[in-house]
Amino acid sequence: MSQSDTVHRILDAAEVLFAERGFTETSLRTITSTAGVNLAAVNYHFGSKKELIQAVFERFLTPFTDILNRELNRRGGASEPLQLDDLLQSLYRVALAGLASQGRDPKRFMRLLGLAYTQSQGHLRRFIVSRYGDSYRRFAGQLAAALPHVDPVTFYWRLYFMLGATVFSLSSFDAIEAILREDFGAESSLEETLARLAPAAVAMLTAPMPGESAGDNH
Repeated sequence: MSQSDTVHRILDAAEVLFAERGFTETSLRTITSTAGVNLAAVNYHFGSKKELIQAVFERFLTPFTDILNRELNRRGGASEPLQLDDLLQSLYRVALAGLASQGRDPKRFMRLLGLAYTQSQGHLRRFIVSRYGDSYRRFAGQLAAALPHVDPVTFYWRLYFMLGATVFSLSSFDAIEAILREDFGAESSLEETLARLAPAAVAMLTAPMPGESAGDNH
């Protein structure tokens, strides 16, 4: 087995096991057993469990941010503010959907992202900020510019409400879609679900505060 094959087998096993069991609950021994390699291989190629977790996220975040940045540039986001709908279409219908076309599962990505928030992984947040902070600040800054009448604290919370809805909807997609089939006799593909998420996120970000009229935030 080549070194490249060993790295990919470790990452594939870690990705699946972390998403299914969580970071804390998944031991390196379980990962190496699933990957069919010895424990020394993880230490040799990654150095530690923390660095392995970071490498798993890198496989998702590098193509995701590359696709998102290219789409923002294509829509003119490098030189002028984009409309809210353009930004969210770039996020949902292009960047997340684009992950699938590159062999990365957006549903698993959202499960891992959700775990990064619910389990104590301070090293992972620092890694993401240092490696992908520019892309996040660009996108969040463009969102804020498209919502000039939303105060910063409200914008902060709405951004996380949107993230929470996205993480839950995609990480639980298979279960939710099964309920849809059983209760409504209908089916929805991942692409159709992402298309539905974009306008829902627009409504979440632009909803008036109590006491405001619907036109105050536009």
